[in-house]
Amino acid sequence: MISPESFCHSLSKQDISFFTGVPDSLLKDICAYVTDTLAVENHKITANEGSAIGLAIGYHISSKKLALVYMQNSGLGNAVNPIASLADKKIYSVPMMLLIGWRGEPGIKDEPQHIKQGMITEELLNLLDIPYTVIDKHTNDDEIYKIIKKQKEIAYKKMSPVALLVKKGTFLPYKMLSVSEDGADFPTANTMSRTEVIDYYVRLKSNHIVVSTTGVTSRELLASRIRNKKDSNGDFLTVGGMGHASQIALGIAMNKKLTKIICLDGDGALLMHMGSLASIADSGPKNYHYILLNNSVHDSVGGQPIAAKNSDFLKAAGSLGFKKTYRIKKKKELTKLIKIFEENGPTFTEIMIKPGFPSELIRPDKTPLENKSSFEGYLKNCT
Repeated sequence: MISPESFCHSLSKQDISFFTGVPDSLLKDICAYVTDTLAVENHKITANEGSAIGLAIGYHISSKKLALVYMQNSGLGNAVNPIASLADKKIYSVPMMLLIGWRGEPGIKDEPQHIKQGMITEELLNLLDIPYTVIDKHTNDDEIYKIIKKQKEIAYKKMSPVALLVKKGTFLPYKMLSVSEDGADFPTANTMSRTEVIDYYVRLKSNHIVVSTTGVTSRELLASRIRNKKDSNGDFLTVGGMGHASQIALGIAMNKKLTKIICLDGDGALLMHMGSLASIADSGPKNYHYILLNNSVHDSVGGQPIAAKNSDFLKAAGSLGFKKTYRIKKKKELTKLIKIFEENGPTFTEIMIKPGFPSELIRPDKTPLENKSSFEGYLKNCT
């Protein structure tokens, strides 16, 4: 296994000292170490993986150095366009080093949303003409330096991206000390947990149609339904496609026979494809209510801060066309949801929560296809 300190030291010895990307569970120890030890100007968490590629391109053009771009292999989808249409040697020919967490690796049990991406990751890298080396738990600190050195040589020789493909369990554990890019402690004013918010919502007497975002939110929604003995057939649990739950909900809301479509989203997911808010506001569905659960971190992948510490999502939603926006900071204010859901949408409600989630949180017992089938049956009965 590789220690995060040795890995970063090996990069530094090769004059690779700028890091950017989107946190990943397989890379959480590296991301945590980088967050704790690098100066703010040398580490930028981006809204999505494509943005990180663009940042790495600009960094190289101005410094002639390689940037290290980290991502989960699912993020390759967001990165393909700028890699193929900007960084490729036939376009601007920009070298960089990608560090990719290999979720859904063939032969390794993983969540269903990672299976297809895991199967095609190597094929996709080959199609993009990105030379890569696989590293795993058998790779040690001495070997990683040689691997990085070799990949850097290839990157400059080809003047295009190269990659390190990371298997599960490659890095030794590292616990993050700080929780924000500038090292400041996370504000403790937010006292509500996601569990409390979702439990409150589930206990409301409602027959809403719910689309929940990928990661912890969908898992907490399912757990709450079971805990409170509530039917979950009206819930579409978006297990993959980070940032796209709001558009799935919008597509459902376009069926005007359906009333009260609730989208439960996260701040990292919203930021990844924030332009979706404009589409919702522009469409103006009266049956659509967007709920943002904001804890300022990527909770599912290690609690890394999102790239929006100075952003005001409420003002952004208003400026993009949501006529009704609300912010809930305290548990006693959750009663506002009752009146909000009675209004014509689209509405935007931001609920401030604290980071963290139950350690023994269940995962969906249905396959995505089974969830889709029961959800479609629920919608049919609604119309």
